[in-house]
Amino acid sequence: MKKVLVINANPKQTSLCQSLADRYAKIASEKHQIQQINMADMSFDMDLQQGYDTELPLEDDLKAFQQKVMWAEHIVIISPVWWGTVPAKFKGAIDRTFLPGFAFKYQDGKAIPQKLLSGRTSELIITLDTPPFWYKYVNGNPIYKQLKHAILSFTGIKNQRSIYLGPVLNASETRRQSWFERVSKQAAQL
Repeated sequence: MKKVLVINANPKQTSLCQSLADRYAKIASEKHQIQQINMADMSFDMDLQQGYDTELPLEDDLKAFQQKVMWAEHIVIISPVWWGTVPAKFKGAIDRTFLPGFAFKYQDGKAIPQKLLSGRTSELIITLDTPPFWYKYVNGNPIYKQLKHAILSFTGIKNQRSIYLGPVLNASETRRQSWFERVSKQAAQL
């Protein structure tokens, strides 16, 4: 039994990402312990105003975010693509919580920080209005590069798989149902 954290990165109260996150959590809960984070339910200042120069006290929702990340063995991020990458609120949560001393630690004389979230795995479920092949091969797949390389790998979290669902815009009910089946299969295989 794994400790699985499902993050819905979409800040809207209702969305396809929310429904997919709920489905994933429900299926995975048959075998694993589940906790869930929904960006829509969180309230915090998204701006890391002084970078790492000044410590900004964390709001309760951000403290809970950190606690759930520390609890998790496997993290599922379900995010829409907005302007090529993650929504600003989710990026703000990462900026505010994946701080030195929590997610990584600078070391004297070394260019690469120590990865403090090692031992965890992740998977990405990405929804987009662009056809996935176009997004990945023409646009350069920025959400994957940002999440996998600049955030997850940098802090020690090993991404195991990524799936892309789209285009969402004008998708038929049959197509949407196939996405729910795919997410259910991913959750059941965990």
